[in-house]
Amino acid sequence: MAEQYIISIDQSTQGTKALLFDEKGHLIKRMDRSHEQIVNTQGWVSHNPSEIYANVIDVVTRLTEEVDKTKIIGVGISNQRETSLAWDRVTGEPLGNAIVWQCARAADICERVERLGEAENIRRRTGMNLSPYFPASKIAWILENVDGAKEKADRGEICHGTIDSWLVFKLTGGKFYKTDYSNASRTQLFNIFDLKWDKEICGLFGIDPKNMAEVCDSDSDFGETDFEGVLPHTVPIHGVLGDSHGSLFGQGCLEPGMTKATYGTGSSIMMNVGETPVLSTHGVVTSLAWGMEGKVNYVLEGNLNYTGAVITWLKEDLKLIQSPVETEALAEKAVQDDFLYLVPAFSGLGAPYWDSRATASIVGMNRTTKRAEIVRAGVECIAYQITDIVKAMSQDAGVKVGELRVDGGPTKNKYLMQFQSNIADTIVQVPDSEEFSGIGPAYAAGLALGIWDETIFENMNRVKYEPQMKKALRKEKYEGWKAAVKTVLTK
Repeated sequence: MAEQYIISIDQSTQGTKALLFDEKGHLIKRMDRSHEQIVNTQGWVSHNPSEIYANVIDVVTRLTEEVDKTKIIGVGISNQRETSLAWDRVTGEPLGNAIVWQCARAADICERVERLGEAENIRRRTGMNLSPYFPASKIAWILENVDGAKEKADRGEICHGTIDSWLVFKLTGGKFYKTDYSNASRTQLFNIFDLKWDKEICGLFGIDPKNMAEVCDSDSDFGETDFEGVLPHTVPIHGVLGDSHGSLFGQGCLEPGMTKATYGTGSSIMMNVGETPVLSTHGVVTSLAWGMEGKVNYVLEGNLNYTGAVITWLKEDLKLIQSPVETEALAEKAVQDDFLYLVPAFSGLGAPYWDSRATASIVGMNRTTKRAEIVRAGVECIAYQITDIVKAMSQDAGVKVGELRVDGGPTKNKYLMQFQSNIADTIVQVPDSEEFSGIGPAYAAGLALGIWDETIFENMNRVKYEPQMKKALRKEKYEGWKAAVKTVLTK
């Protein structure tokens, strides 16, 4: 087989990675760069789109040093999904900073739409519970609050959407304004049954669907790029997936019932439900997994705002740890028979509670509560939240999750992985690869370009964790968690 390379861009909440895969699907090189997390006194979270694009060019430049660039034949892109922005269709300049998925500044807009009695209509068409988490209200906020945005929209001179469409637009020199089914389905503006922008729902948010990106299969050709001259030739962007969908695809969860959890700043838990959508009645959402070769697959999904970000909070704000690595030993050291819970509702609670007004709390402290116990509660709250989602999806799909495939930095924590298996009562499979958000679009691009076939998904080893906690203790601990959550809910 001739030497060939695929570049994958994984543009995440904390930074941008460039990954290089060879013709066998092996990750052979990685470069990354972080970007500024812009948080104001109101708690609004923003990113600079120009910085993100510049970082893409930077990481690809460094990635391709000492590589035969003529052998690079394609590009895949994964992205932080609900982060939303707008830019001038003519100049390509952003209209202010992007609104990060964590940011709840558009809560008032959602409440306004809810007062119209449209929340259930929106859920039935988009699969999404009405929430400021999703781009619909974020884009509406931009149109209502950024100078000149509404006027540009009225003239058809605006582009607005998610980070993938921004990168496609910039990388192709403004020639292509596209998104894929996975990202479109996360906007709360896309009818997942008709597979098109929903004109009525767009209208509720004051958005003209004509200003939204063209929606394409996830493995289609999104245009060509040379990364501002970094490559000696242009190559096709042949795979675009939201980061969580990329992870699901990269994990090989291609059949109905297969489930994965990505542990990042926040977390996404997804179950593939096949070609027929299942509308949730237990607080998770229905999305499109992807579109491939003219067919779409659906997923049930739950999203959490604060999982890995809890560890960052313990480190940066409470100063209880100097490194995330310390959390495993501290959790093991902590008193194990107490019932201390950290409910990390720092910007409300997502699935399955959907309470953007909820506030964070530590519940169940006593005289034995010290540093180690608080750190342990921070670690365990990640597993509790993911278990909430797994249980909800199991009820909606009518299947027990017998195996949870996981990925992301926190999966290195053995205490967390064993506790996850214990509290969810399921096998947890941890692969030896880490970069699944980037692996997914790389594999999609390689499949579309004919470099490899689906045997590519068999290329990894996995560590297995099995439940060890007694049923009665599991029940008691989980009921304690549910009671702790109830103390912070406002509705």
